[in-house]
Amino acid sequence: MKSSIRLTFALVALFAAFAPAHAQSPNSADPAGQTLSPGDQIRIAVWKEADMTCDCFIAGNGTVLHPLYREITVTGVPMAVVEERFRTFLSKYKQVPQFVIQPLVKIVVRGEVRTPNIYSVPPETTIAQALVLAGGATEQGRLDRITVIRDRQEIRIDLSRPDSEAALLQIRSNDQIVIGRKRQSALQYIGPVASTISVALGIASLLSR
Repeated sequence: MKSSIRLTFALVALFAAFAPAHAQSPNSADPAGQTLSPGDQIRIAVWKEADMTCDCFIAGNGTVLHPLYREITVTGVPMAVVEERFRTFLSKYKQVPQFVIQPLVKIVVRGEVRTPNIYSVPPETTIAQALVLAGGATEQGRLDRITVIRDRQEIRIDLSRPDSEAALLQIRSNDQIVIGRKRQSALQYIGPVASTISVALGIASLLSR
């Protein structure tokens, strides 16, 4: 019964994270203030120019890994500056360049999730949405014990309550989201041990015959 209630609250919390938020948590990251880091991606689409359109990774020196854009530095500056740099560059080829750029920051989701992996997501993605992207928590996962490792600091998050403001907390580049694990009861430990002992005794019995 308790596990069903917890699962219900967890699902409500996760789906609530996708609802439009009219007010952000004071701890939420402002996507406008986010900057790109090496390993992130930038998606650029130029109108009627397939050769200028790409999902490009950011190199270690902060430039774009693309033959055309490799001289453009995009790290450590606001996205408005990145867009202006692309506009200036594209103006060499088109009088009035029409393009759209979208940053995709790199995060890691690990621990008790169904699909732990490295993901590239838009900066406005919330922690709850990142968890859904990774397939959600496993049966052993604890939504009340989520750790976000950011800039060598740990942020503790509880997503077990549907009214939790933590559901609005947005990711940042290079975040690591770690889902905690439930403690195993004594019976859960005894079961596997008893099975192992039974197997060992069975083998010993066969060898003694």
